[in-house]
Amino acid sequence: MIHLPDFTIDEFKMAAIQRSDQAFVFEGLSHPQVIPFYGVSYRSYEATAAQMDFYEQLLSDGTGGWWKITDNSSGKMVGACGCNNFQHKHEKIEIGYWLLPDHWGKGIMRKVLPELLLQMTRIWKLHRVEAWVESGNDSSRRLLEYCGFNCEGLLRDTEIKNDKRISLYIYAKILE
Repeated sequence: MIHLPDFTIDEFKMAAIQRSDQAFVFEGLSHPQVIPFYGVSYRSYEATAAQMDFYEQLLSDGTGGWWKITDNSSGKMVGACGCNNFQHKHEKIEIGYWLLPDHWGKGIMRKVLPELLLQMTRIWKLHRVEAWVESGNDSSRRLLEYCGFNCEGLLRDTEIKNDKRISLYIYAKILE
């Protein structure tokens, strides 16, 4: 079992997602503007319980964790970011993130992601951090490149989502 620390980045507070945040997670992972480029989505509040189980399992088995991003001035949650699939032997982990559309284009993730990486290195021994980005998600690609990630290639038609084949870019950052 691992514990995710709370931390603050400028005007944003980061805290571990709790079961009580299910309504917020459902809001994000059912939002029609968020889910086109995100790997999971839910059609009901009840179904989102599976995502909450996933977050708890990550902490329980030590393979990851997710933080909610809260705007200190309004007290409202605006997004989430975290990691999963930690592989101890290979010292690598995968990151993910999403923001509610009202908060897109404001530079929030440019502030949050570097600090998230720092916090992750305090919890796990990491050499490599990976991110998988659906083709067409140019904003996410630009964010990763801004934060020092390199595009290592495109996996064409590698998954099926909503009955359509999708391609994924693999991004990675080597931590020295």
